[in-house]
Amino acid sequence: MTTGTALSSPALAAASALRDAGATVAVAESATGGLISASLLSVPGASAYFVAGAVVYTYPSRNEFLDLHRADVEHLDPMTEAMAAHFAETVRAKFDATWGVAELGVAGPGGVPYNGGIDPGVSVIAVAGPRAASATTRTGSHDREANMWAFAEAALGLLGRTVSDGT
Repeated sequence: MTTGTALSSPALAAASALRDAGATVAVAESATGGLISASLLSVPGASAYFVAGAVVYTYPSRNEFLDLHRADVEHLDPMTEAMAAHFAETVRAKFDATWGVAELGVAGPGGVPYNGGIDPGVSVIAVAGPRAASATTRTGSHDREANMWAFAEAALGLLGRTVSDGT
């Protein structure tokens, strides 16, 4: 997404799919810092489908917003689609939404040491609900803001496709 582009643009298809299905969504996002939620909320009529959103960037925020503790995910490798799927199901269940979407990423400019080291520009995304889906996004970029937008757009796209697949 580039500066000056409408915040709602990346969310239009997902919002439409959610409204058409009469479904709701809850969001747990990390590296996107609230962009997924903000995009969904910027679409007129968001109150029909948006239940909750939480930026779970730190361990304390994961504990407080999702009741998700290290012991709950110790069997999962960090920054994997399986971990994102666990977060998506957790946020969906916690807020009693039809769908949960989760994003965990490394926006940059530096990488992270876990899982043998992960370069910036990598995000794992998952959708949980009547159907499940997950994806890994790799931008190859160290540009933090550009990565944040790319991750949010990927998450919104995955959400929209997953919801639409059954309608």
